[in-house]
Amino acid sequence: MESKTKVLVTGAGGFIGSHLCTYLKEKGYWVRGVDLKYPEFAESDADEFEILDLRRWDACLQATRGVEEVYALAADMGGMGFISAHHAQILYNNSLINLHTLEAARVNNVKRYLYTSSACIYPEHLQEETNVKPLKEEDAYPAYPQDAYGWEKLVSERLCMHYREDYGIETRTVRFHNIFGEKGTWEGGREKAPAAMCRKVAMAKLTGDHEIEIWGDGEQTRSFCYIDDCVEGLFRLMRSDFHEPLNLGQDRMVTINQLADIVAEIAGISLEKKHIDGPQGVRGRNSDNDKLREVLGWEPEISLEDGLSTTYKWIESEVQKQYGKSEQSLSNAGMG
Repeated sequence: MESKTKVLVTGAGGFIGSHLCTYLKEKGYWVRGVDLKYPEFAESDADEFEILDLRRWDACLQATRGVEEVYALAADMGGMGFISAHHAQILYNNSLINLHTLEAARVNNVKRYLYTSSACIYPEHLQEETNVKPLKEEDAYPAYPQDAYGWEKLVSERLCMHYREDYGIETRTVRFHNIFGEKGTWEGGREKAPAAMCRKVAMAKLTGDHEIEIWGDGEQTRSFCYIDDCVEGLFRLMRSDFHEPLNLGQDRMVTINQLADIVAEIAGISLEKKHIDGPQGVRGRNSDNDKLREVLGWEPEISLEDGLSTTYKWIESEVQKQYGKSEQSLSNAGMG
């Protein structure tokens, strides 16, 4: 493109945001990344990266200056262990981020604004069985999300709808279904299930202790979407004329036990699963991709096995770097 379109990616220090910056740069865009932190596992490919607290109005005005499009990914979030234990923090922080960022985008005449929501907005009563019916976009109402994270996402979806109707800003809304991949958080409590599973299996392989812990009976079900498909879907949605919320995820459902078995096969080891008490989220969740295929003429293409293979290899290398130096390091980490 002759004159590069300027875009902002909030949450650019995070997993999806850092991958999205790279993708947009490769597409020829000028990219500003904003976050509370730099990417943890690689340098950002953004043309400009600013450390800003988007809970603050002045920071949001600064972040959105001079850009035509915003990909709003910034959020205080993590895996089920985190979001099930920090309801007030999540609701407060994310509400401030989304209220201020969208209003600042309006003030600074941003043309297009893509908000990243979550499958956590769907009512809990539709997700009480393992063999759950895939969730359609219209299933969001009557609203009854499981936790504060889901409520905050749903309110922000409504905010985007009203800003489009009242102010004419072209808003887009995507509902993520369990995005995973390399160069993301893999330990510390904020990691998602695929990353946690890859870490556990890599530690089992490293230590020779092939027993891993799984929260609950492991029969809870999910679908998992690889990061390369995720950023492709985000870009396609931003370029589309569709302004209603849209699922973005795979529609292949697996149990957490099956997820563990797939990762173990990739690692080349046999596992013994130890089921323990722990937060499990909803019993079952899967994405209905009918509208995704209809609107974008596309759907995620990378298989769970292929995505996990890439992810596992990267996490195994990180585990080796951090814990593979000596038995003492493993003992200090509480993993010996």
